[in-house]
Amino acid sequence: MDWIQMTCYIAVMALVTYAVRCLPLTLFRREITNVYIRSFLEYIPYAVLGTMTLPDVLYSTGSMGSAVVGLIAAAALAYMERSLLTVAAAACLVVFVAERIL
Repeated sequence: MDWIQMTCYIAVMALVTYAVRCLPLTLFRREITNVYIRSFLEYIPYAVLGTMTLPDVLYSTGSMGSAVVGLIAAAALAYMERSLLTVAAAACLVVFVAERIL
């Protein structure tokens, strides 16, 4: 891949990134009042974060069993509204113990 081709790729990526961020601001000048659309847009960041994180969580350990046990422990603690540090530390501890047992 030569320098000109690489520069073209970077320019296209920059334009697409700019368009994705700029178009909603230019197309939707008023505040969105539709309750369904607002609730849909509010959950998009959580859905994207979960989609990006879940595969890494499941394949981050030596065995799938310990990863699933750690995921269940983290989900249970998060559901009980524990702090982020508590959830992360407990999930790591559960995975560590599960790796030793399994």
